[in-house]
Amino acid sequence: MMKMALGAMLMTMAGCANVPPPEGEEVPAHGGSERECDASKAQFLVGKERSKKLGAEAMRLTGAGALRWIGPDTMVTMDYREDRLNLHLDARNRVTRVACG
Repeated sequence: MMKMALGAMLMTMAGCANVPPPEGEEVPAHGGSERECDASKAQFLVGKERSKKLGAEAMRLTGAGALRWIGPDTMVTMDYREDRLNLHLDARNRVTRVACG
């Protein structure tokens, strides 16, 4: 009985772990606001290599409230969010497209 209770407690705690999002999932901005994204202001990032610094700069420039990195052949949801910035990547982790939605 004690082992079962301990197992249930450990499984519950595992659900609270802070794990970084996998490729293709979005990273919300601090505070998560209702902003609108303007991808035209970050088009010059095409060809640049993925990095935390590049992602932060792209969000600052576009006014996005969330960032989603999309790798090659990555499946993503098709829901539209005005505040989300999508940075599409090639196999070398370089930005191929900057878009909102």
